[in-house]
Amino acid sequence: MAGGGIIIKTPEQIERIARAGAVVARLLDELEPYIKPGVTTLQIEHFADRFIKKAGGRATFKTVPNYHHATCISVNNEVVHAIPRKDRVIKRGDLVKVDCGVTLDGYIGDSTRTYVMPGASETAQRLAAVTCRCLELAIAQAVVGNRIGDIGAAIQQYAESHGFSVVREYVGHGTGIALHEDPPVPHYGNPGEGEILREGMVLAIEPMINEKGHECRVLADGWTVVTADGGLSAQFEHTVAITAQGPRILTEV
Repeated sequence: MAGGGIIIKTPEQIERIARAGAVVARLLDELEPYIKPGVTTLQIEHFADRFIKKAGGRATFKTVPNYHHATCISVNNEVVHAIPRKDRVIKRGDLVKVDCGVTLDGYIGDSTRTYVMPGASETAQRLAAVTCRCLELAIAQAVVGNRIGDIGAAIQQYAESHGFSVVREYVGHGTGIALHEDPPVPHYGNPGEGEILREGMVLAIEPMINEKGHECRVLADGWTVVTADGGLSAQFEHTVAITAQGPRILTEV
């Protein structure tokens, strides 16, 4: 443990988290050709649930109180936490965000990918590309001795330089043993501020970038978060370990 309730992982624990993360990564790869216009978000959910079980894992999100699905699948102006539905049909031009956590032998990998459907607008394509680059820039800051603010600042500066905004209400977090651990990892902030990054910390870095304003609201289902102004939103996420050799992405094959 470290100060503030942060769980410092041993090298062996990081390897176990990476094994769980590899299952998520393979799933998100397998979904690439599967997600297309005409498929429902509930069909994507069933695909993911079967994949996780076949890999010997458990759907981490099903352990969240009152949530009963393996994934959250958010489309277009849905920012995060959208519930898979049989009446939510993917269409040409959609931005489809699939967020999934896998528990394998007691350790957790958590990742999100945005899939850009054929016919997407230039703005949608650019938003997805900028969001992906935001995650890459954030991961580059995840080194021993840096601070949480360095991660957020890298995301905010890049997103805003392209005319987009960063969601404030929902942030990244520590992960690996529990789904949500300390510290919170905002995707905005100032360099040199916040918690110092230590070797053995494992963070879920998950920038949510909006086309227009950063404000969000929650729908009546109590889960689905949408942009307040109806603009598009994109998200990418990796589980990342802070190591002496630099950042290590744990949710890739």
